[in-house]
This record gives sequence, structure tokens and C-alpha cells, in this order.
Amino acid sequence: MWQIFEHKSVAKQLKSLPTDILKRYEKWKDVIGLSGPVGVKQIRGFHDEALTGHWQGYRSSRLNRQYRVIYFVESNQVQIKVIRVSAHDYNRR
Repeated sequence: MWQIFEHKSVAKQLKSLPTDILKRYEKWKDVIGLSGPVGVKQIRGFHDEALTGHWQGYRSSRLNRQYRVIYFVESNQVQIKVIRVSAHDYNRR
């Protein structure tokens, strides 16, 4: 089992999301909680990928065509840290 920690700003971001995106996010959390990043990579609909540039070291999964969840995997622990759930805009941090 993987532990999922959400950044304090994620709670505020989740309140403004459409219901279908919230459901997809919960499904993503179920998958990543059970099998980690490897499990998410196997589900093609999430299009999980490593980010580059300012976001190097982070990963992104699609919740739909517009919305993404950005997260960080701590290698020495079994933890996922969700940084952002928002529309596709990686320029703002």
C-alpha cells in the first residue's frame, strides 16, 4: 500500500473541480494507493508521464483532456505527494 499525502492547497483546488473530475481523481487515488506509479502507468487512460523543466522530478497523470494531477514519488519511502490538481498549466507553480 502506498500512502498518499495531499499538499494543503489541493483541498482548495478540489472544491472548485467539476464532479466528474473529482470522481476520476478518487479513482486515480485508488489505483495509485494500491499499486503505486507502476499501476497508474498500466492504465493508458491516465497517460502518466515524467515532467521536465521546472517540474523535473514530478509526474503527471491525466484526469481528462484538460485536468491533470501532478505528484512526486519519494524514493526512500512508499509515499505519493500530490502537489496540484488543476487545468493543464504547468507554467505556474
